[in-house]
Amino acid sequence: MTLQTQKTSPAFKTGPAVAAIIGISIVATLFLFWLIYIHPAADAVGARFTFLPALNALLNGLSATALLVGFTFIRARKIAAHRASMFTAFAFSTLFLISYIAHHALHGDVRYPVHAAFRTAYLWLLSTHIILAIVALPLILITFFFSLSGRIPMHRKIARWTFPIWLYVSVTGVITYVMLRLALG
Repeated sequence: MTLQTQKTSPAFKTGPAVAAIIGISIVATLFLFWLIYIHPAADAVGARFTFLPALNALLNGLSATALLVGFTFIRARKIAAHRASMFTAFAFSTLFLISYIAHHALHGDVRYPVHAAFRTAYLWLLSTHIILAIVALPLILITFFFSLSGRIPMHRKIARWTFPIWLYVSVTGVITYVMLRLALG
């Protein structure tokens, strides 16, 4: 199929795919909101799988590393290596999401101590992390969609926004974990 055929073929229309991605992202966000703030924790005392927050931070850090490596590869025009790095970042982020869901299903939400140092900075960082994580999910999926469907100009256009947001979310995930662990002692 030629590029011209791809542009006009119904199988390659962008609108329905992007709408589906946004719909899936909204459902995922609502599910996480329900899981964190409404659903009762299965193991509220936190006795099982206590390693999950550290694993989440590790997976976020690995995702950030893969993103930076992928950025370096695309700057060097090493397309195959860039693609492999981005799939690696996506895999780490997916594993993070699975681990994050498991942690919150078991333990619920862990709150920063009210009188601990740096609480305002932590809450600000966490707020920006959460808001941008909500934005990042559809951006990541749409960026991958454009790449995998051969719409490289659209991929480049949206990747300019996706990359810094995804990187910020990954890095601040690690920072908020460290801040919370230090505050909890």
